[in-house]
Amino acid sequence: MSDISRDSDTVELTADPVFQYGEKVVSRFTIRNDGTYCGKDIGEVLAKKGDVGFVTSIGTFLQQYYIYAVEFLGTGHRVGMRGRELVSLDNLPPHVVEILGDRVTQLAAIKAGDERV
Repeated sequence: MSDISRDSDTVELTADPVFQYGEKVVSRFTIRNDGTYCGKDIGEVLAKKGDVGFVTSIGTFLQQYYIYAVEFLGTGHRVGMRGRELVSLDNLPPHVVEILGDRVTQLAAIKAGDERV
């Protein structure tokens, strides 16, 4: 356990969670199994950068961080992720909506269980 990186200055639990149950999110990074995901080899990809999923539960880790369980639509994997590894698709800032243009309606059409992702 000595390899756990703790940002000792950061305690997320003093504020409300950034994401809510059912919120549509996208992975900012490729996430690999660190040995905590049963049935997959260590190092196997669980979520790719850009994969879309939904927050299914919110827990904590080390009495310091929120961990969001995200179920990814394309793979069916439910992966525990930190807030910094995710971006909300339900609450996009206005400048991002402006850049995305018509693609915002495509993002809004993504629903849980949608196979077209």
